[in-house]
Amino acid sequence: MRPNPVKTKLAAGEAVFGTMIFEFLSPGLPRILANSGADFVLYDLEHSGFTIEDMKAQFALCAGAGIIPFARPPGKAYPYTSRLLDVGAFGLLYQMVESAEEARKLVAWTRYPPSGVRGAIFGGAHDDYTDGEMAEKAAAAMDRTVVMALIETKAGLENVDEIMAVDGVDIAHLGHADLSLSLGIPGQFDHPDLQTGIDKIVEAAAKNGKAAGAMAPTLEWGQDLMRRGYRLMSYNHDMGLIADALSTGIKALKG
Repeated sequence: MRPNPVKTKLAAGEAVFGTMIFEFLSPGLPRILANSGADFVLYDLEHSGFTIEDMKAQFALCAGAGIIPFARPPGKAYPYTSRLLDVGAFGLLYQMVESAEEARKLVAWTRYPPSGVRGAIFGGAHDDYTDGEMAEKAAAAMDRTVVMALIETKAGLENVDEIMAVDGVDIAHLGHADLSLSLGIPGQFDHPDLQTGIDKIVEAAAKNGKAAGAMAPTLEWGQDLMRRGYRLMSYNHDMGLIADALSTGIKALKG
């Protein structure tokens, strides 16, 4: 079973880079991202129309391009977790995680018994349709899977230390837009309350030997977050990258 170099790099204290995909899927997308230097790609099924079948195709293409595929499930339910992992996701980004109890349940969905409750299929998409010893494959699958907890509510922020202490939660992921809404300061990303929250998230991750991640809509955002300790960095998303590049070019051409 293929390993997860992104998880290995994070465990070694390194930074990893990628982008989020909400809108545009094509057979060439994973190769384009890999050629651009991305370590991973994060497909969002919560805010898009993507299907499991879309993801199965993209994950296979990621394998050929050597890029690690993560996904945000459309909701917090076991069937979403099991299906995305079974078709080849190397990790999942769970929205609005608010307590250690909830985090333990999410982790259990990604683990085979006796460590969790994940149902088993082997010789399928997630293990590249290969033969092999079941126990070894199960251990390898659990070892490579990344569990990311989106901290994007006031409750999640208040409980972030306990959430990140849960064994199996690998990354505390900032959800800056929803967090600003939950804190009653929608879109006020420079507000002291949000800035304090950004630091609290990375501090909780570091305290527990975990990593912090975020999506940076601009280069300045990303550089600031990295200075503050964030190490899993999605640089913008597909819609933002295309819109920003196109508008910049058109404005320049217009003089």
